[in-house]
Formats: sequence, C-alpha cells, structure tokens
Amino acid sequence: MVRRAYAHDAVVVMQPGGSPNAPGGAITKALCGSWNHPPPCPLAAHHIANRVVGDEVVLRVLFAADAADEPRVRRLIGEALDAGTLTGPDGQVTTWRLKSMAFSRVRSNETGHVTDLINHS
Repeated sequence: MVRRAYAHDAVVVMQPGGSPNAPGGAITKALCGSWNHPPPCPLAAHHIANRVVGDEVVLRVLFAADAADEPRVRRLIGEALDAGTLTGPDGQVTTWRLKSMAFSRVRSNETGHVTDLINHS
C-alpha cells in the first residue's frame, strides 16, 4: 500500500461554551474509532489544526492514506463534522454547525508534515 498526502478544510460555527478541539476530536474518533489508541492510525494518519475566529472554528486536516481510501476518509470527516456534537472524555458536550467543507491541496509549507504522516503510518 502506498500512502499519499491529502488535505481537507472545514469551518464550523460553535455553540457557546464548547471546546474548539471537539470537532477535531470527532474527526479522530471517526477515523480511528477512539482518540486514545496506539499508533499508527488504522485508516489514515492525520493531523488536525484549528483556528478560532469569533464563534467559528477553521479546521485544516492533513492525512495520509492509500488512494483507494481517500473517498472513505473524506466521507468520514464530513460525517463527523456534520453530526455537530461530541461528548469529550471529561463529559463535556460540545455542539456546532458545519458551515463549509472542501477538498484542498497540501500547501508547500506542509510538505514536511505530510511526509512525516506518510512515513509513520
């Protein structure tokens, strides 16, 4: 299996009091079954960055997967974000609304990071 690097962008609108890390946790749970598992990630090694802008969280997902698994990984990311809720390990429930989502290209400044994802998957 030859893994390739991919990127996915999304914006969610957070409900007050929620954790901006929850959407990323929902993605990890969808891709790996749990956010607490030994490496490597079973389907797609990934990294999720978020940036809070007012009541929105801008998400950047980098992942390494076999080309045949790319559609499945993107579908799972979309389903996790569209669900709009996550109960964290501390019991806190965070809710959000998916505002936008799009396939993206890996940026030149992310090449080293995705190479690490490919090599450690």
